[in-house]
Amino acid sequence: MIKNFQLLSTTPAKKDVLSIIEAGLKAALPQHHIEKILKNDHLIISGKKINLKKYDRVFVIAIGKSAYSMTESIISLTRIDGGLLVVPKKTKTKLSKKFKVIQAGHPIPNGNSVMAGKNIIGFLEKTAPEDFVIFLISGGSSSLVALPDGITLGEKQAVTDLLLKCGANIQEINCIRKHLSQIKGGRLMERLKSDAISLVMSDVVGDDISSIASGITYCDKTTFSEAEKILKKYHLESSVPKSVLVHFDLGVQGKIPETPKKPKITNQILSTNKNCLDVMKDRSKELGFSTNTLNCMSGNVKDLGIKIAKIFSNKKIDCVIFGGEPTVVVKGKGRGGRNQELVLYIVSNLAKKNINAIVASVGTDGIDGTTDYAGAIWQSDYEVDKIKSYLDKNDSYNFFKKYGGLILTGPTGTNLMDIGLVFRQ
Repeated sequence: MIKNFQLLSTTPAKKDVLSIIEAGLKAALPQHHIEKILKNDHLIISGKKINLKKYDRVFVIAIGKSAYSMTESIISLTRIDGGLLVVPKKTKTKLSKKFKVIQAGHPIPNGNSVMAGKNIIGFLEKTAPEDFVIFLISGGSSSLVALPDGITLGEKQAVTDLLLKCGANIQEINCIRKHLSQIKGGRLMERLKSDAISLVMSDVVGDDISSIASGITYCDKTTFSEAEKILKKYHLESSVPKSVLVHFDLGVQGKIPETPKKPKITNQILSTNKNCLDVMKDRSKELGFSTNTLNCMSGNVKDLGIKIAKIFSNKKIDCVIFGGEPTVVVKGKGRGGRNQELVLYIVSNLAKKNINAIVASVGTDGIDGTTDYAGAIWQSDYEVDKIKSYLDKNDSYNFFKKYGGLILTGPTGTNLMDIGLVFRQ
């Protein structure tokens, strides 16, 4: 899956690091996860069987970066009578005419995101009680499908951009999104007329279904009051459009209904970031390395760089594997992504301790920040004196572009957050 694997494998150690990353990327693919629960036209969920043959029609509504690969897996295993897919722009798909595909905006919603929201509602309104709908939900859904409530699309775009740059985590960002939407936080399920199930690939630390894809097929644990507090926490009250503040205030006063607090259908998590880390750990042990695994990594990349380097300081450990979804506070005007920045922060901290190690980190979706690369690989004894000036400008991409180390996969058709490792040289 790493297209420039050979180019980057300049030493046996780097080859081992990349093979462990490769194993994690392959573990994120949805095919084998779906095969475990869909057999002989029966969905097997939590020990219960759903016989798809008893329904007149079975439809798929797939949203997210994994929408196409998940749909391909489903239609290879059972009868599907049609469906609607919402995928990131430039996603290549090959499906029959009974499937409609909409390419929408990510990470900022666009006009097609609104069209997608309206199309999904229209699709659900045409279903009957004798039908069955399989929702396939994955990372990226929150921006790919949008139907703003109380604000315009332009205002929603402005809010999203501010949230992505301020350092807020995904739970906080999605709390805001849910309370500015006509369909998120389970509101879409109010349009459902038939039996349904939602199969979910988690791109959220902690695997909270109410936060994954902004809980579009589930429900919501957060409130308008919490949304207001998040704006205050990141000092965004004066930056967001006034219509947002007005909408939230109406919600706090109870003049706008809260998001649904109970799920209407079963939501089943198919796979998580831990699935990737487990496979990576197995691969590391196969190679003969003593390994430590860090799950659910979150927080600012700068702080995580210190934390991971400190843990790796234990000389008894050859390899530290980590996964999760860090955040970046964007202050500079450079290009980069959280994985590329994290690699540089870890490398910098290891260099201060005179520890020679190789560091790699990638997004399982194959896209890191504003770049076309999945992440990067670097070592702590090379060009470290030049790193700070690039980090100050949030310009990690141009560091790696100049000195090498960018990891290329292209869009992977999956999304289970980020994976990475530190390997003793």
